[in-house]
Amino acid sequence: MGGDDYPPQLGVEALMRRLFYAGVLTEEIEITGGDAHHLARVMRAQIGDEVVVADSDGQTARMRVSGIDRDAVRLHLLEYLAPEVSASTEVILVQALLKGEKMDFVVQKAVELGASALYPIETEHVVVRYDAKKAAAKSARWQKIADEAAKQCGRSALMRVAAIAPLSALLQDADLFGAPDTAAVFCYEAERTQSMRTVLRSVDARRIVLIVGAEGGFSPAEAAAIQAAGAQSVSLGRLILRAETAALAALSVTQYELGNFEFS
Repeated sequence: MGGDDYPPQLGVEALMRRLFYAGVLTEEIEITGGDAHHLARVMRAQIGDEVVVADSDGQTARMRVSGIDRDAVRLHLLEYLAPEVSASTEVILVQALLKGEKMDFVVQKAVELGASALYPIETEHVVVRYDAKKAAAKSARWQKIADEAAKQCGRSALMRVAAIAPLSALLQDADLFGAPDTAAVFCYEAERTQSMRTVLRSVDARRIVLIVGAEGGFSPAEAAAIQAAGAQSVSLGRLILRAETAALAALSVTQYELGNFEFS
């Protein structure tokens, strides 16, 4: 599905660009910053145009442009929209750093495939290394890409991009590893017996953490550490996938098995 094709049951609001408002929606709000610039200068919004706005609580509403200033756009509430049915199981992507623009691509597609958060990690085989200043800049860039992708695909909640961290540090995060309501799965090129489908169908968790390696995969020591933290290793099949393809394949299979691609 692409271009102007869309399921008719989604309604007109599905075609409107979605904005995110940092506060709570009220009768009158003011949009500033990049969203205001995009609305007024790029999309050339006019008074009377309608947009869909999601606030920090996940509430969405249809709003009308009521005023346009140099640095701000004022919106008037028309109606609150019915809450979207959220996925019953949250999916988090832990992605080893990729070279070039591949990481940008994975961030964007992770948003479109419904990941709630993305954790960039450093592993033994990553090609790129960043100092603290560069790492902070990269994280900010990826968050901006994620926010823009969320607006484009009509999500009601933003995907959070965490700060870059070493794999060893992430494995100490008790919220991701060892929590009773969380299952961790890592895509390991040396796994030959367990498929992702088999593992996903055997777990009952509120949250799934997917771990995907860089171009060189995981070292045996890293794989052992990940398994010791409670993650199950899975195979993505007999074909050799590019790292960015593996991330998208893992997310797609997971969301499908969880039923998150269904209309409900």
